[in-house]
Amino acid sequence: MAIQINGIQQLGVGVENLQEGFKWFRQNFGMDILVFDEKATAELMLPHTGGQTRERHAILTMNMQGGGGFEVWQHTGKSPVKPNFQLQLGDLGIAVGKLKTNNIKKAFDHFQKNGLKILSKITKDPAGTPHFFLTDVFGNIWEMVQNPNIFKATNALNGGVAGAIIGTNNIDESLKVYRDILNYDQIIYDETNIFTDWQGVPGSDKNCRRVLLRHSQQRKGAFSPLLGCSEIELVQVLDREPVDIFKGRMWGDPGFIHLCYDINGMDELREKVKTTGYPFTVDSAKQGDTFDMGEAAGSFSYIQAPEGTLIEFVETHKVPLLKKFGIYLKLKNRKPDKPLPNWMLQLFSLKRVKD
Repeated sequence: MAIQINGIQQLGVGVENLQEGFKWFRQNFGMDILVFDEKATAELMLPHTGGQTRERHAILTMNMQGGGGFEVWQHTGKSPVKPNFQLQLGDLGIAVGKLKTNNIKKAFDHFQKNGLKILSKITKDPAGTPHFFLTDVFGNIWEMVQNPNIFKATNALNGGVAGAIIGTNNIDESLKVYRDILNYDQIIYDETNIFTDWQGVPGSDKNCRRVLLRHSQQRKGAFSPLLGCSEIELVQVLDREPVDIFKGRMWGDPGFIHLCYDINGMDELREKVKTTGYPFTVDSAKQGDTFDMGEAAGSFSYIQAPEGTLIEFVETHKVPLLKKFGIYLKLKNRKPDKPLPNWMLQLFSLKRVKD
């Protein structure tokens, strides 16, 4: 089987209180589709959890406008540890989550009216795309990016995850992961400056190299119509020493903890990342072909990019659709390049959590 990167499944968001986080994200960002809710022990994550198994509670939630979801994640066996410094653009790891909106002016006005902390005006990035920045109540920075492509109209003013801004200490080295493994093969821009369109975001006053990457090929896979396209923006700060976003902390602590991709061809990917120099640090297939994740099942793995970002890969075998009726999507033997029909994906709307 050929390796197939189908799109961003979810962005991991560590929080101090899972239910508070889920409520805020569904009420403010429209992340109200509950895909799964699971309490478990992170037994396989020892390389990233201080060598100890960690109790956790996670919720995968999505937005029916399309884009990746959020895996809202809380340590339950220890107290979550927040960063003790102000994160800035260029710090190492996922600094900003990108969310798409098909009406950026309406979204800006809505968030401003609702009292969210807006960091910047609506400006255009170096490619001419309108965007603005804001923070959630937990201190995470989000970029709203104009994107006309939505899967299903909702009352929300934005869709799901459309990418991330990632700080790195060497963009050319990091391209070995984001371009050569994740197939972001288009460089939309590669510029160095003090960027005025970032004004208001912590670290925007520094000289940075900034590279925006996208896919040249349309995404495939069962969930590709819902996940849509995405982009990665790599940032290298040139006039200060960047800080590791998880300095003194561990995976799962508050903030952006990983970026997860829906894929096909896990066995082939395992061999490719070895030759690229970034082998799996976590590999569920050691426990068997299908790993039981409570309500869902499949196989998963992680690699660590040069700057420290954790990238997760999930090959989905089963996911709950209407659990109380025993209805699951079973994908293990499905043709990997064949998307599920839109009517079937729209059934996820039945999993909406209403306030």
